Amino acid sequence: MRVLSAADIHRLLPMKQCIEIMDSAMRAVSSGNFSIPLRMFIPLADSNAHLGLMPGSIPNLPVYGAKIISLHPGNPASGVPAIQGFVALFDKETGTPAALVDGAAITAIRTAAASALATRVLARSDASSHGVFGTGVQAATHIEAIACVRDIDSVLVWARDMHKAKQFAVLQSERTGLDVSATQSAEKAASCDIVSTVTGATEPVLEGTWLMPGAHVNLVGAHTPTTREADSETLRRASIYVDLLESARIEAGDILIPIEEGSICEQDIVGEIGQVLARDIGGRNNDEQITLYISLGIVVQDLFAASYVLDAAETIDAGTTVSLS
Repeated sequence: MRVLSAADIHRLLPMKQCIEIMDSAMRAVSSGNFSIPLRMFIPLADSNAHLGLMPGSIPNLPVYGAKIISLHPGNPASGVPAIQGFVALFDKETGTPAALVDGAAITAIRTAAASALATRVLARSDASSHGVFGTGVQAATHIEAIACVRDIDSVLVWARDMHKAKQFAVLQSERTGLDVSATQSAEKAASCDIVSTVTGATEPVLEGTWLMPGAHVNLVGAHTPTTREADSETLRRASIYVDLLESARIEAGDILIPIEEGSICEQDIVGEIGQVLARDIGGRNNDEQITLYISLGIVVQDLFAASYVLDAAETIDAGTTVSLS
């Protein structure tokens, strides 16, 4: 079995390549030929932490497997990530354990790559400004990913902590070579051509009245039925796309709360990004339309990305091999 670290993944999975991998993954998802139960989060018996299990199988790949993570909300106060884990891969023909792949690195890259894919097919072709809500790992990878699919000339970062936002902007400017700056105004960040929310917020940080005609929005940070990053007006104004309809109907608070309020209905969801790619449904119709992609994340994305990394690692003998016998 091959063990692949975060460093291995960052070396073997360039963002541009991962966007193309997500193209294949989302097409496969929308073809309907997969086995993906809803993800499970199991509370630990003696604390407020959780164990997460996301198994899946899809015919397009030579492996199947599961993402397994721990969720300890109190960790960041001690400088430890709240979410840690790995993707376990098994050979599809024999069931032999094939790899353990660092989960945080795979998630950071593939999530941003999926947002970039949605941006590529939904955003205006001339979109050139990017507003980012948040300063975490996903904020960094989204700045990189969106710049892979549009000619971005400015990035505005908003966060509740302005000092942190300024530090983050300087770091990302140096890392990417882009013009990244911090703003105290969430409304100003929301007035960009492309807006990505990658926060840990449980209540809306993005208001629909702030959005400019023709904007594209990626909602990434909320993953439960009771949490959301955008208000109901955002959803009401937008053409809504998701990664997987089944998950969105159960887990997407950004959709479920406005439905409960009566601001939108389920029929307002246009469909899945994979359906747009397959031309089964339409994407952007005009330059005034607001498009919106809700990213919950699905294990097929992890499996496609991890399978690619495993194949690349075997080619150059990267990582560490471990005998289980």
